Amino acid sequence: MLLIGLTGSIATGKSTVSSLLSAPPHSLPIIDADVLARKVVEPGTSGYRAIIKHFGPSTPDLLVEASDSMPADGPDSRGRPLNRPALGKRVFGDSEERTRDRAVLNGIVHPAVRREMTKQVLGCYLRGHWAVVLDIPLLFESGLDRFCGVTVVVAVSDRETQLQRLMARDTHLSRDDAEHRVRSQTDVGVKATRCAARGAGKGVVLWNDGSAQELAASLDEAMAELRASSPEWWLWLLLACPPLAVAVAAWRFWQNVEVNRQWEKQTRGKL
Repeated sequence: MLLIGLTGSIATGKSTVSSLLSAPPHSLPIIDADVLARKVVEPGTSGYRAIIKHFGPSTPDLLVEASDSMPADGPDSRGRPLNRPALGKRVFGDSEERTRDRAVLNGIVHPAVRREMTKQVLGCYLRGHWAVVLDIPLLFESGLDRFCGVTVVVAVSDRETQLQRLMARDTHLSRDDAEHRVRSQTDVGVKATRCAARGAGKGVVLWNDGSAQELAASLDEAMAELRASSPEWWLWLLLACPPLAVAVAAWRFWQNVEVNRQWEKQTRGKL
């Protein structure tokens, strides 16, 4: 089974590509890290309790405000949901304090997300899917790209376009808030360059500077090439022979580690 790592930056069109991949003619299962990140911090979970313990004392509006429709102890007596805009303001930005807070939040959320993701990948393999899409905003930053046979980056070449799309999508954000969120993530141009460095068939960059139709056409072309590289007989062989599937996965992992090592070496050389 082919693991397709899908990433980008905020408001570059990654979610649009994810939706296209989940629908016909592709009909691929999507494992969305953002969805899982919400799941693992729902009221009553260990992640929820850890966030309240760390951020609660210094973030008065961390939880959704109690009201007639939202009891003080939550709708199911497990606690009120997290106030995500308030938590976002606490962790997005490039200051030292924001960077430190973001690292704490990631340290709470990421391990739980990885455990849930592993369970879902195994389920997709057992159901015989030829590929599964790992929709992960921090694909490279988390190191999860090492497990992917192919990485796909959805990018825009102009930061202003990115900002305008973000403010149009999240109307509650001021321009300063939008800029903080964009700057808090790795520049999408860097992600695109890193993806392209993997070579043909292993790294796909989808530039989303044009229309939705142009993006869909680029995606269809890229997926046709990937589908041709994973014929049906190969899928069934891997499903019928788990040791071979493990060996292939290990080989891909080693190749990706080598690619990342070369990338880091080149990056250090430019500093």
